[in-house]
Amino acid sequence: MELIAQEEIVPRIFSMVLKGEMVVQMLPGQFLHIRVPDGSKLLRRPISISEIDPETQTCRLIYRIEGGGTAIFSQLPIGSKLSVMGPQGNGFDLTNLGQGQKALIIGGGIGVPPLVQVAKQLHEQGVEVEVVVGFATKEAVILEEKLSQVAHVTVTTDDGTYGTKGYVSTVIDKMDQEFDAIYSCGAPGMLKYVNTKFHDHPRAYISMESRMACGMGACYACVLKVPESETVSQRVCEDGPVFRTGTVVL
Repeated sequence: MELIAQEEIVPRIFSMVLKGEMVVQMLPGQFLHIRVPDGSKLLRRPISISEIDPETQTCRLIYRIEGGGTAIFSQLPIGSKLSVMGPQGNGFDLTNLGQGQKALIIGGGIGVPPLVQVAKQLHEQGVEVEVVVGFATKEAVILEEKLSQVAHVTVTTDDGTYGTKGYVSTVIDKMDQEFDAIYSCGAPGMLKYVNTKFHDHPRAYISMESRMACGMGACYACVLKVPESETVSQRVCEDGPVFRTGTVVL
């Protein structure tokens, strides 16, 4: 794929736009496994897909600099060609949702980007979308404006410097409305909360992020345990990254 745009949207977090034919195959919640153009970096980096535009064959990825590989991505010049595996994994199930129905989207930190396309597509389907996203502090808030175009958005910050002080649970625990579907992605602690609170909801989903090697289910480096089983496991890259609540142990 070709890198056609890149910018730093907040410190250490970059928006990257890639162009290529595989965009038409992408679904909300999937990820790309990208080779770092450096011979010393052996493993590809998994990055979630934030937005998809099949008409222009472009997609937007938003990533945080975590180490040497992502630092190299941030310095690539426009026009760079990247070796990309994908789209990888199973996306969010957005089927059979439409006018008169409500969906709750829950995101935290760098887990917010893959939820943007979910919100956009649900809005296009006529679903009323409620979004609750949490960040550490005001300087870390991303994508609020983008999400506000298609949903009602509530922002929380751990330190209270922006929006509601507290965690996403501070807002969600006070909600008295029912939702037809729930979609979430974020830090392990937040996902554990969602997995517990909506354990029995028929359409509640969590998207996991994990270190992985092969990215296609062969190496078993990114496995999660299944409730009440010592032998069965689920691979984040192949069986996920999206799982129904209550189906994996966090």
